[in-house]
Amino acid sequence: MHAIRFPHIALFLAACTAFTSHAVEPLPRLNILPGSLTVSGVSSGGYMATQYQVAFSKDVQGAAVIAAGPWYCARASLTRALDECMAGGPIGPEIQPNVAALRAGAAAKLIDDPSWIAPDRVWLFHGARDTVVGAAVMDSLLRFYREFVPPERIHYETQVAAAHGFPADGQGGACDIAQEPWINDCSYDAAGLMLQYLYDGLKAPAGAARGELVTFDQERYVTGGMLASMADRGFLFVPADCAAGKPCRIHVAFHGCRQGVGFVGRDFATNAGYNRWADANRIVVLYPQVARSLFWPFNPKGCWDWWGYSGASYTGRNGAQPASVRRMLDALGAR
Repeated sequence: MHAIRFPHIALFLAACTAFTSHAVEPLPRLNILPGSLTVSGVSSGGYMATQYQVAFSKDVQGAAVIAAGPWYCARASLTRALDECMAGGPIGPEIQPNVAALRAGAAAKLIDDPSWIAPDRVWLFHGARDTVVGAAVMDSLLRFYREFVPPERIHYETQVAAAHGFPADGQGGACDIAQEPWINDCSYDAAGLMLQYLYDGLKAPAGAARGELVTFDQERYVTGGMLASMADRGFLFVPADCAAGKPCRIHVAFHGCRQGVGFVGRDFATNAGYNRWADANRIVVLYPQVARSLFWPFNPKGCWDWWGYSGASYTGRNGAQPASVRRMLDALGAR
């Protein structure tokens, strides 16, 4: 047996301590412009983007959704989530029960009043080759938004031959194949197009982003314990001007199932396409992360909660995941 060399152990522990110190940094306090918050997401993250917008509609100014259905589509049923809210059938999920549930939730003060949704801009995308979330499901989301948002404030794209995933320009796999990391190179800059729709007057990026994608200690902001099914770390893109204290807008990007840190690392935060546009236009981008859970709750694919695994209040302001993201935004200075 070899003798233990304590100096080597000391160096190892010092390296671990340094790594741990870097990994557990809290979110920085930034100069965030009031009224600048927008959200987006793909697949389960698309469901979460709508849920966050509805729960905190007084704060959110716009939403972009890729490959998802209407708010409260699953109605706390995993069976319904996997059937009507994915394949959708020929006409998609009925929306009137969802609209009624939203109004009842607002009356009970569980979510913000839906009148705050009316001024929002909404950007929707469904890939023409998406066989995971049916076109009819996305059409139901469009009908849902039209109950609250004037049609001239809604953009709906359906003509890109994209499979299930996040359509990008120059990053990811083949456009018409759904595969890890669920970023599809469609020569279509979804991140740039949605941000331009949600915010006026953006300028095109001239080159690579100069800002920094940082890892932060997400665990300190999570409520709901294990049921929240959230990772211990998240990502934040901070343009150089924002790090220097200049006023900046803020956007939250929700990844899809099997697209969080435990599955693809930083790929979504690095390659979806948000950061170049954010860097050129002083937009901070928050990338909260969900973790897989094999037993309690049952979330083996690391999806955002759009069927109720985190508790009955999963769509409301007090839901574990919406409340956790809200705490992250509060820490950044977004309110």
